[in-house]
Amino acid sequence: MDPCPFVRITVGNLALKIPVASKPARSIVHPSSSPCFCKIELKNFHMQTAVVPYIAPENQLAENQLQTPAATFYLSKADIDKLAAKSIFSSKPCLKIAIYTGRGGRTCGVNSGRLLGKVSLPLDLAGTESRACVFHNGWISVGKEANKGSSAQLHLNVKAEPDPRFVFQFDGEPECSPQVFQIRGNIQQPVFTCKFSFRSTGDRNQRSRSLQSEPSSSRSWLSSFGSVRERSGKERKGWSITVHDLSGSPVAAASMVTPFVASPGSDRVSRSNPGSWLILRPGDGTWKPWGRLEAWRERGSSDGLGYRFELIPNMSAAAIVLAESTISSGKGGKFVIDLGGNNNNSGANGRVTPASATSPACSPRSSGDFGYGLWPYSVYRGFVMSAGVEGEGKCSKPCVEVSVQHVNCTEDAAAFVALAAAIDLSMDACRLFSQRLRKELCNPQDFLG
Repeated sequence: MDPCPFVRITVGNLALKIPVASKPARSIVHPSSSPCFCKIELKNFHMQTAVVPYIAPENQLAENQLQTPAATFYLSKADIDKLAAKSIFSSKPCLKIAIYTGRGGRTCGVNSGRLLGKVSLPLDLAGTESRACVFHNGWISVGKEANKGSSAQLHLNVKAEPDPRFVFQFDGEPECSPQVFQIRGNIQQPVFTCKFSFRSTGDRNQRSRSLQSEPSSSRSWLSSFGSVRERSGKERKGWSITVHDLSGSPVAAASMVTPFVASPGSDRVSRSNPGSWLILRPGDGTWKPWGRLEAWRERGSSDGLGYRFELIPNMSAAAIVLAESTISSGKGGKFVIDLGGNNNNSGANGRVTPASATSPACSPRSSGDFGYGLWPYSVYRGFVMSAGVEGEGKCSKPCVEVSVQHVNCTEDAAAFVALAAAIDLSMDACRLFSQRLRKELCNPQDFLG
């Protein structure tokens, strides 16, 4: 499998120094007594925000003092070409950073915080698809006094690194048992087939008929991940999807192990009682758990699909949360696992940056010289995967991107494809129970008797 070229631009190691002489009047908040923040922009990408630590002018910045990424942008080959094309008629693409004193956010419709200054850093992206490049590492003057030698100074590290990915595209909705193609440029090559099915009510130990046998020991752990919540009417249960390679062998599966049930007195799946999927991989003649996906319907203005994905390492009971966020039920969005972003933004114009996913609380949300490797509990670091999810009622053919560094075999890629199918199907599983599902998602056995 040949990957598609992607480039990761990372902004990190932020710090701010302001000379004592430039302290503003009492009516203006000084960063020594209040937090600072910045807005980071790259054309055609959603703006990201980050806190900027203040350092007293007399202090020195230790090399290991700041190791936190503030923003991450991911560029495909098409993104790079688009930026390069625009630079013919203007200057090179620039990263723009606006620094503010005071707290971020809005009060009564007015932006809080006072603009201290702006920084514009040109980016030459030529060749970054194959080699790393550091655009800036150190201090830079900001503000109106920049040419007078008495301005505030911003410390930052801006670099670009190759981040190739495998790209997979479903040619139909997961419940329609589609083929899955690998995409590279204009080339589409079939790599997997998916089989959607219903598990019978009495079979709580989902397994593929393609696997010859399943030891009795596997039944205990499969049932332990789900709960039997048999209620007539407001529940959706028994869905499963198996991913096969081109030889017909099963290489991954997603099984709904906890039914999606409407909470008492409502027609929605609540966060306190989510449905769940088990993502499975074959091993030793049986299925073994790789991860667990929980999903629910958020209330209030966010009204969307809430989700949490946990990694299950080596059958350990201590699962590791890799992603937790919300996808709009109307507009859709992206399911993302990214352990290297600042995790506070969603994209504009339908594009959602991978930083919109939430990293696990126990991870440093970073890597390389930004702190990767500090989290010994998982092999996953940096960008891991993303999968597009359409809103309710829209035709959904998920596009799945997986970092090359996390794919060592066909089963690795298939597991992410199965996970993408599960999150897409969860959008339907979490639809309000007052709404009807399409016929492919309705088990004929539910209408018997």
